[in-house]
Amino acid sequence: MGIFSRLSFKSSPDLVLALDIGTEVVKALILRIEKDERRGVVIGVGKVLQKTGNMQSGAVSNIGGVIASSREAIVLAKEKAGVKNVEKSIIGIAGELVKGTTTTVHYERVNPEMHIGVPELKMIIQKVQGKAFERIKKQLAWEMGKDDIDVKLINAAIVDVRIDGYPIANPVDFQGRDVSMSVFNAYAPMIHLGALKTIADELDLDLLSVAAEPYAVARSVEVDDMIDFSAIFIDIGGGTTDIAVVRNGGLEGTKMFALGGRAFTKRLAQEFELSFDMAERMKIDYSNNRLSPPEMERISALFTDDCRIWLGGVELSLMEFAETDLLPPRIFLCGGGSALPGIKKALLSQEWTTFPFPKLPQVSYLQPGDVSRITDMTGELNSPQDMTPIGLAHLALIDALEEEKMLSSILRKSMETLENK
Repeated sequence: MGIFSRLSFKSSPDLVLALDIGTEVVKALILRIEKDERRGVVIGVGKVLQKTGNMQSGAVSNIGGVIASSREAIVLAKEKAGVKNVEKSIIGIAGELVKGTTTTVHYERVNPEMHIGVPELKMIIQKVQGKAFERIKKQLAWEMGKDDIDVKLINAAIVDVRIDGYPIANPVDFQGRDVSMSVFNAYAPMIHLGALKTIADELDLDLLSVAAEPYAVARSVEVDDMIDFSAIFIDIGGGTTDIAVVRNGGLEGTKMFALGGRAFTKRLAQEFELSFDMAERMKIDYSNNRLSPPEMERISALFTDDCRIWLGGVELSLMEFAETDLLPPRIFLCGGGSALPGIKKALLSQEWTTFPFPKLPQVSYLQPGDVSRITDMTGELNSPQDMTPIGLAHLALIDALEEEKMLSSILRKSMETLENK
Protein backbone atom coordinates (compact mmCIF):
# COMPACT_ATOMS: atom_id res chain seq x y z
CA MET A 1 0.00 0.00 0.00
CA GLY A 2 2.99 2.33 0.34
CA ILE A 3 2.83 3.22 -3.36
CA PHE A 4 0.18 5.78 -2.51
CA SER A 5 2.21 7.66 0.01
CA ARG A 6 5.90 7.80 -0.61
CA LEU A 7 8.69 7.66 -3.10
CA SER A 8 11.31 4.95 -2.76
CA PHE A 9 14.53 5.29 -4.70
CA LYS A 10 16.40 2.32 -3.25
CA SER A 11 17.30 1.20 -6.77
CA SER A 12 18.53 4.74 -7.63
CA PRO A 13 16.82 4.98 -11.00
CA ASP A 14 18.19 7.46 -13.50
CA LEU A 15 14.84 7.95 -15.23
CA VAL A 16 11.41 8.78 -13.82
CA LEU A 17 8.13 9.33 -15.62
CA ALA A 18 5.93 12.19 -14.38
CA LEU A 19 2.35 11.71 -15.60
CA ASP A 20 -0.18 14.53 -15.38
CA ILE A 21 -3.62 13.14 -16.28
CA GLY A 22 -5.50 16.36 -16.96
CA THR A 23 -9.11 16.88 -17.94
CA GLU A 24 -8.13 18.20 -21.37
CA VAL A 25 -4.60 16.91 -21.93
CA VAL A 26 -2.43 14.04 -20.70
CA LYS A 27 1.18 15.15 -20.26
CA ALA A 28 4.07 12.74 -19.82
CA LEU A 29 7.55 13.94 -18.83
CA ILE A 30 10.65 11.77 -18.73
CA LEU A 31 13.09 13.08 -16.16
CA ARG A 32 16.75 12.08 -16.00
CA ILE A 33 18.00 12.48 -12.45
CA GLU A 34 21.60 13.63 -12.19
CA LYS A 35 22.52 13.16 -8.56
CA ASP A 36 26.05 14.50 -8.90
CA GLU A 37 24.68 17.77 -10.31
CA ARG A 38 21.74 17.67 -7.90
CA ARG A 39 19.29 18.42 -10.69
CA GLY A 40 16.77 16.80 -13.00
CA VAL A 41 16.76 17.07 -16.78
CA VAL A 42 13.60 16.69 -18.83
CA ILE A 43 14.59 14.70 -21.91
CA GLY A 44 11.18 13.75 -23.33
CA VAL A 45 7.69 15.25 -23.40
CA GLY A 46 4.45 13.78 -24.71
CA LYS A 47 1.12 15.64 -24.83
CA VAL A 48 -2.15 14.04 -25.97
CA LEU A 49 -5.68 15.45 -25.94
CA GLN A 50 -8.19 13.60 -23.80
CA LYS A 51 -11.50 12.35 -25.14
CA THR A 52 -14.42 14.38 -23.78
CA GLY A 53 -15.75 11.66 -21.45
CA ASN A 54 -12.46 10.49 -19.98
CA MET A 55 -12.39 12.90 -17.04
CA GLN A 56 -15.01 14.59 -14.88
CA SER A 57 -14.17 17.41 -12.43
CA GLY A 58 -10.52 16.39 -12.41
CA ALA A 59 -11.23 12.72 -11.62
CA VAL A 60 -11.03 9.68 -13.90
CA SER A 61 -14.46 8.70 -15.27
CA ASN A 62 -13.36 6.39 -18.12
CA ILE A 63 -10.39 4.24 -17.13
CA GLY A 64 -10.00 2.65 -20.56
CA GLY A 65 -10.00 6.01 -22.31
CA VAL A 66 -7.44 7.47 -19.90
CA ILE A 67 -5.20 4.42 -20.36
CA ALA A 68 -5.27 4.89 -24.14
CA SER A 69 -4.45 8.61 -23.93
CA SER A 70 -1.73 8.05 -21.32
CA ARG A 71 -0.12 5.26 -23.33
CA GLU A 72 0.02 7.51 -26.40
CA ALA A 73 1.58 10.36 -24.41
CA ILE A 74 4.17 8.04 -22.84
CA VAL A 75 5.13 6.59 -26.22
CA LEU A 76 5.65 10.10 -27.59
CA ALA A 77 7.80 11.06 -24.59
CA LYS A 78 9.93 7.90 -24.95
CA GLU A 79 10.45 8.49 -28.67
CA LYS A 80 11.60 12.05 -28.07
CA ALA A 81 13.83 10.97 -25.19
CA GLY A 82 15.31 8.12 -27.22
CA VAL A 83 14.64 5.55 -24.49
CA LYS A 84 12.74 2.26 -24.53
CA ASN A 85 11.74 1.78 -20.91
CA VAL A 86 10.86 4.09 -18.03
CA GLU A 87 9.17 2.03 -15.35
CA LYS A 88 9.35 4.29 -12.30
CA SER A 89 6.56 6.86 -12.24
CA ILE A 90 4.87 9.58 -10.22
CA ILE A 91 1.25 10.45 -11.07
CA GLY A 92 -0.72 13.55 -10.11
CA ILE A 93 -4.22 13.51 -8.66
CA ALA A 94 -6.76 16.33 -8.40
CA GLY A 95 -10.50 16.71 -7.91
CA GLU A 96 -12.82 18.18 -5.28
CA LEU A 97 -12.44 15.23 -2.90
CA VAL A 98 -8.65 15.51 -2.68
CA LYS A 99 -8.13 17.34 0.61
CA GLY A 100 -5.00 19.04 1.88
CA THR A 101 -4.72 20.67 5.28
CA THR A 102 -2.16 21.56 7.92
CA THR A 103 -2.76 20.27 11.44
CA THR A 104 -0.98 21.63 14.51
CA VAL A 105 -0.58 19.78 17.79
CA HIS A 106 0.76 21.37 20.99
CA TYR A 107 2.53 19.01 23.36
CA GLU A 108 3.64 19.84 26.90
CA ARG A 109 6.62 17.81 28.04
CA VAL A 110 6.70 16.50 31.60
CA ASN A 111 10.45 16.98 31.97
CA PRO A 112 11.56 20.03 29.94
CA GLU A 113 15.23 19.53 30.90
CA MET A 114 15.47 16.22 29.08
CA HIS A 115 16.77 16.25 25.52
CA ILE A 116 14.18 15.31 22.92
CA GLY A 117 14.95 11.89 21.47
CA VAL A 118 13.75 10.11 18.36
CA PRO A 119 11.15 7.96 20.23
CA GLU A 120 9.53 11.09 21.69
CA LEU A 121 9.59 12.80 18.29
CA LYS A 122 7.87 9.78 16.72
CA MET A 123 5.17 9.94 19.38
CA ILE A 124 4.53 13.64 18.70
CA ILE A 125 4.30 13.09 14.94
CA GLN A 126 1.92 10.17 15.42
CA LYS A 127 -0.34 12.40 17.55
CA VAL A 128 -0.40 15.00 14.78
CA GLN A 129 -1.14 12.45 12.07
CA GLY A 130 -3.83 10.70 14.05
CA LYS A 131 -5.63 13.98 14.71
CA ALA A 132 -5.34 15.02 11.05
CA PHE A 133 -6.62 11.68 9.78
CA GLU A 134 -9.79 11.76 11.86
CA ARG A 135 -10.41 15.39 10.91
CA ILE A 136 -10.22 14.68 7.18
CA LYS A 137 -12.39 11.55 7.40
CA LYS A 138 -15.13 13.54 9.14
CA GLN A 139 -14.93 16.31 6.56
CA LEU A 140 -15.19 13.92 3.60
CA ALA A 141 -17.98 11.94 5.30
CA TRP A 142 -19.97 15.15 5.74
CA GLU A 143 -19.39 16.27 2.14
CA MET A 144 -20.30 12.89 0.62
CA GLY A 145 -23.08 12.01 3.07
CA LYS A 146 -21.43 8.73 4.04
CA ASP A 147 -19.83 7.57 7.27
CA ASP A 148 -17.56 4.86 5.87
CA ILE A 149 -15.31 6.88 3.54
CA ASP A 150 -12.10 5.00 2.75
CA VAL A 151 -9.38 7.62 2.42
CA LYS A 152 -5.62 7.36 2.12
CA LEU A 153 -2.84 9.73 3.02
CA ILE A 154 -0.91 10.51 -0.17
CA ASN A 155 1.47 13.36 0.79
CA ALA A 156 2.86 14.70 4.04
CA ALA A 157 5.33 17.44 4.90
CA ILE A 158 6.38 19.06 8.15
CA VAL A 159 5.51 22.74 7.93
CA ASP A 160 6.66 24.12 11.27
CA VAL A 161 8.27 22.93 14.53
CA ARG A 162 8.59 25.17 17.57
CA ILE A 163 9.95 24.65 21.05
CA ASP A 164 8.83 27.22 23.61
CA GLY A 165 7.86 29.46 20.72
CA TYR A 166 11.18 29.28 18.86
CA PRO A 167 11.23 27.79 15.33
CA ILE A 168 13.41 24.67 15.06
CA ALA A 169 14.44 22.77 11.93
CA ASN A 170 14.98 19.46 13.79
CA PRO A 171 13.87 19.15 17.44
CA VAL A 172 16.07 16.14 18.28
CA ASP A 173 18.47 16.87 21.19
CA PHE A 174 16.74 20.18 22.02
CA GLN A 175 15.29 20.89 25.46
CA GLY A 176 12.09 22.72 26.34
CA ARG A 177 8.59 22.37 27.72
CA ASP A 178 6.16 23.30 24.95
CA VAL A 179 6.54 21.60 21.59
CA SER A 180 4.25 22.51 18.71
CA MET A 181 4.34 20.76 15.37
CA SER A 182 2.44 21.53 12.17
CA VAL A 183 2.19 18.91 9.43
CA PHE A 184 0.58 19.29 6.01
CA ASN A 185 -1.30 16.20 4.85
CA ALA A 186 -3.07 15.50 1.58
CA TYR A 187 -5.72 12.78 1.45
CA ALA A 188 -7.73 11.24 -1.37
CA PRO A 189 -10.60 8.73 -1.51
CA MET A 190 -9.55 5.18 -2.25
CA ILE A 191 -11.85 5.04 -5.29
CA HIS A 192 -9.73 7.67 -7.07
CA LEU A 193 -6.45 6.10 -6.01
CA GLY A 194 -7.66 2.69 -7.12
CA ALA A 195 -8.39 4.06 -10.59
CA LEU A 196 -4.85 5.44 -10.85
CA LYS A 197 -3.40 2.15 -9.61
CA THR A 198 -5.33 0.30 -12.33
CA ILE A 199 -4.05 2.75 -14.96
CA ALA A 200 -0.47 2.33 -13.75
CA ASP A 201 -0.79 -1.48 -13.81
CA GLU A 202 -2.17 -1.47 -17.35
CA LEU A 203 0.68 0.78 -18.47
CA ASP A 204 3.27 -1.49 -16.75
CA LEU A 205 4.46 1.34 -14.52
CA ASP A 206 6.08 0.98 -11.12
CA LEU A 207 4.05 3.58 -9.29
CA LEU A 208 6.36 5.26 -6.80
CA SER A 209 3.90 7.88 -5.65
CA VAL A 210 0.55 9.54 -6.23
CA ALA A 211 0.82 13.27 -5.48
CA ALA A 212 -1.83 15.92 -4.92
CA GLU A 213 -1.22 18.31 -7.81
CA PRO A 214 -1.56 21.61 -5.91
CA TYR A 215 0.92 20.22 -3.38
CA ALA A 216 3.37 19.47 -6.20
CA VAL A 217 2.99 22.92 -7.77
CA ALA A 218 3.40 24.79 -4.47
CA ARG A 219 6.51 22.83 -3.50
CA SER A 220 8.15 23.40 -6.88
CA VAL A 221 9.08 26.99 -6.04
CA GLU A 222 12.23 27.37 -3.96
CA VAL A 223 13.61 30.75 -2.88
CA ASP A 224 16.69 31.70 -0.88
CA ASP A 225 14.73 32.65 2.25
CA MET A 226 11.81 30.23 2.33
CA ILE A 227 10.84 31.16 5.89
CA ASP A 228 9.67 34.57 4.62
CA PHE A 229 7.97 33.24 1.50
CA SER A 230 4.17 33.44 1.34
CA ALA A 231 1.97 33.09 -1.72
CA ILE A 232 -1.27 31.77 -3.16
CA PHE A 233 -0.95 29.31 -6.05
CA ILE A 234 -3.93 28.95 -8.39
CA ASP A 235 -3.80 26.17 -11.00
CA ILE A 236 -6.71 26.37 -13.46
CA GLY A 237 -7.18 23.12 -15.32
CA GLY A 238 -9.89 21.93 -17.66
CA GLY A 239 -12.29 20.67 -15.00
CA THR A 240 -11.09 22.11 -11.71
CA THR A 241 -9.29 25.00 -10.09
CA ASP A 242 -6.68 23.93 -7.53
CA ILE A 243 -5.53 26.39 -4.87
CA ALA A 244 -2.60 26.12 -2.46
CA VAL A 245 -1.76 28.63 0.27
CA VAL A 246 1.82 28.94 1.49
CA ARG A 247 2.60 30.99 4.58
CA ASN A 248 6.11 31.58 5.93
CA GLY A 249 7.54 28.85 3.73
CA GLY A 250 5.04 26.21 4.85
CA LEU A 251 2.11 24.81 2.89
CA GLU A 252 -0.95 25.65 4.99
CA GLY A 253 -3.52 23.84 2.89
CA THR A 254 -5.08 23.16 -0.48
CA LYS A 255 -8.57 23.61 -1.87
CA MET A 256 -10.19 22.58 -5.13
CA PHE A 257 -13.47 23.42 -6.82
CA ALA A 258 -15.04 22.02 -9.98
CA LEU A 259 -14.82 24.99 -12.32
CA GLY A 260 -12.10 25.27 -14.93
CA GLY A 261 -11.43 26.09 -18.54
CA ARG A 262 -13.98 23.60 -19.87
CA ALA A 263 -16.84 25.75 -18.49
CA PHE A 264 -15.67 28.68 -20.64
CA THR A 265 -15.48 26.42 -23.69
CA LYS A 266 -19.05 25.25 -23.13
CA ARG A 267 -20.21 28.86 -22.90
CA LEU A 268 -18.67 29.60 -26.30
CA ALA A 269 -20.20 26.44 -27.79
CA GLN A 270 -23.65 27.55 -26.64
CA GLU A 271 -23.30 31.20 -27.65
CA PHE A 272 -21.84 30.57 -31.12
CA GLU A 273 -23.58 27.20 -31.72
CA LEU A 274 -20.28 25.39 -32.21
CA SER A 275 -19.04 21.90 -31.47
CA PHE A 276 -16.97 21.54 -28.30
CA ASP A 277 -13.74 21.11 -30.27
CA MET A 278 -14.38 24.21 -32.39
CA ALA A 279 -15.30 26.21 -29.29
CA GLU A 280 -12.06 25.09 -27.64
CA ARG A 281 -10.06 26.35 -30.61
CA MET A 282 -11.94 29.65 -30.50
CA LYS A 283 -11.15 29.98 -26.78
CA ILE A 284 -7.45 29.40 -27.44
CA ASP A 285 -7.48 31.94 -30.29
CA TYR A 286 -9.20 34.42 -27.98
CA SER A 287 -6.57 33.85 -25.27
CA ASN A 288 -3.83 34.48 -27.84
CA ASN A 289 -5.56 37.58 -29.29
CA ARG A 290 -5.94 35.98 -32.72
CA LEU A 291 -9.60 36.86 -33.35
CA SER A 292 -11.08 39.94 -34.99
CA PRO A 293 -11.69 42.99 -32.72
CA PRO A 294 -15.50 42.51 -32.77
CA GLU A 295 -15.14 38.84 -31.80
CA MET A 296 -12.63 39.68 -29.07
CA GLU A 297 -14.98 42.27 -27.63
CA ARG A 298 -18.00 39.97 -27.77
CA ILE A 299 -16.22 37.08 -26.05
CA SER A 300 -14.73 39.40 -23.42
CA ALA A 301 -18.22 40.63 -22.52
CA LEU A 302 -19.51 37.04 -22.55
CA PHE A 303 -16.80 35.81 -20.19
CA THR A 304 -17.19 38.67 -17.70
CA ASP A 305 -19.96 36.94 -15.74
CA ASP A 306 -18.19 33.57 -15.96
CA CYS A 307 -15.01 35.07 -14.52
CA ARG A 308 -17.05 36.64 -11.73
CA ILE A 309 -18.55 33.23 -10.90
CA TRP A 310 -15.07 31.68 -11.00
CA LEU A 311 -13.79 34.39 -8.64
CA GLY A 312 -16.60 33.48 -6.26
CA GLY A 313 -15.21 29.94 -6.15
CA VAL A 314 -11.77 31.33 -5.29
CA GLU A 315 -13.30 33.43 -2.52
CA LEU A 316 -15.08 30.46 -0.98
CA SER A 317 -11.89 28.40 -1.16
CA LEU A 318 -9.81 31.06 0.57
CA MET A 319 -12.39 31.86 3.25
CA GLU A 320 -11.03 29.28 5.69
CA PHE A 321 -7.47 30.60 5.35
CA ALA A 322 -8.66 34.19 5.82
CA GLU A 323 -10.15 33.32 9.22
CA THR A 324 -6.77 32.81 10.84
CA ASP A 325 -4.46 35.42 9.30
CA LEU A 326 -3.92 37.89 6.49
CA LEU A 327 -3.83 36.31 3.06
CA PRO A 328 -0.54 36.43 1.14
CA PRO A 329 -0.68 39.29 -1.40
CA ARG A 330 1.31 37.35 -4.01
CA ILE A 331 -0.76 35.20 -6.36
CA PHE A 332 0.79 32.84 -8.90
CA LEU A 333 -1.34 31.57 -11.78
CA CYS A 334 -0.72 28.44 -13.83
CA GLY A 335 -2.61 25.84 -15.83
CA GLY A 336 -4.21 26.08 -19.26
CA GLY A 337 -7.20 28.08 -18.00
CA SER A 338 -4.95 30.83 -16.63
CA ALA A 339 -4.36 32.05 -20.21
CA LEU A 340 -7.84 33.58 -20.34
CA PRO A 341 -7.37 37.38 -20.04
CA GLY A 342 -10.40 37.76 -17.78
CA ILE A 343 -8.93 35.53 -15.07
CA LYS A 344 -6.08 37.85 -14.13
CA LYS A 345 -8.36 40.87 -14.53
CA ALA A 346 -10.85 39.35 -12.08
CA LEU A 347 -8.12 38.71 -9.50
CA LEU A 348 -6.95 42.33 -9.81
CA SER A 349 -10.47 43.74 -9.53
CA GLN A 350 -11.90 45.51 -6.52
CA GLU A 351 -14.65 42.91 -6.14
CA TRP A 352 -12.94 40.99 -3.40
CA THR A 353 -11.10 43.70 -1.53
CA THR A 354 -13.07 42.74 1.59
CA PHE A 355 -10.66 39.83 1.98
CA PRO A 356 -7.87 40.49 4.50
CA PHE A 357 -4.90 41.19 2.23
CA PRO A 358 -2.17 43.42 3.74
CA LYS A 359 -2.08 45.21 0.36
CA LEU A 360 -3.59 44.84 -3.08
CA PRO A 361 -2.67 41.42 -4.51
CA GLN A 362 0.04 41.15 -7.13
CA VAL A 363 -0.80 38.54 -9.77
CA SER A 364 1.81 36.89 -11.97
CA TYR A 365 2.15 33.73 -14.02
CA LEU A 366 4.17 30.78 -12.78
CA GLN A 367 6.58 29.70 -15.51
CA PRO A 368 8.56 26.46 -15.93
CA GLY A 369 11.77 28.47 -15.54
CA ASP A 370 10.71 29.35 -11.98
CA VAL A 371 11.28 25.74 -10.87
CA SER A 372 14.81 25.42 -9.62
CA ARG A 373 16.95 22.40 -10.44
CA ILE A 374 14.72 21.22 -13.29
CA THR A 375 16.22 21.80 -16.75
CA ASP A 376 14.12 21.31 -19.87
CA MET A 377 16.23 19.99 -22.76
CA THR A 378 13.20 19.58 -25.04
CA GLY A 379 12.15 23.21 -25.34
CA GLU A 380 8.51 22.08 -25.13
CA LEU A 381 7.81 23.26 -21.58
CA ASN A 382 7.39 26.97 -22.04
CA SER A 383 4.08 28.08 -20.56
CA PRO A 384 2.15 28.13 -17.26
CA GLN A 385 0.06 25.19 -18.46
CA ASP A 386 3.14 22.95 -18.11
CA MET A 387 3.64 23.64 -14.41
CA THR A 388 1.82 20.59 -13.00
CA PRO A 389 3.95 17.88 -14.66
CA ILE A 390 7.09 19.89 -13.83
CA GLY A 391 5.94 20.09 -10.20
CA LEU A 392 5.51 16.31 -10.15
CA ALA A 393 8.99 15.86 -11.62
CA HIS A 394 10.39 18.21 -8.96
CA LEU A 395 8.86 16.07 -6.18
CA ALA A 396 10.54 13.00 -7.65
CA LEU A 397 13.85 14.84 -7.75
CA ILE A 398 13.63 15.95 -4.11
CA ASP A 399 13.11 12.39 -2.92
CA ALA A 400 15.80 11.00 -5.20
CA LEU A 401 18.30 13.40 -3.66
CA GLU A 402 17.18 12.34 -0.16
CA GLU A 403 17.09 15.88 1.08
CA GLU A 404 14.58 15.33 3.86
CA LYS A 405 16.05 12.48 5.83
CA MET A 406 15.17 11.82 9.45
CA LEU A 407 11.93 13.77 9.88
CA SER A 408 10.76 12.61 6.46
CA SER A 409 11.52 9.00 7.38
CA ILE A 410 9.45 9.26 10.57
CA LEU A 411 6.60 10.84 8.60
CA ARG A 412 6.66 8.00 6.10
CA LYS A 413 6.47 5.39 8.82
CA SER A 414 3.52 7.17 10.41
CA MET A 415 1.85 7.21 6.98
CA GLU A 416 2.34 3.45 6.67
CA THR A 417 0.73 2.99 10.08
CA LEU A 418 -2.32 4.98 8.98
CA GLU A 419 -2.54 3.08 5.69
CA ASN A 420 -2.71 -0.23 7.51
CA LYS A 421 -5.53 0.82 9.82
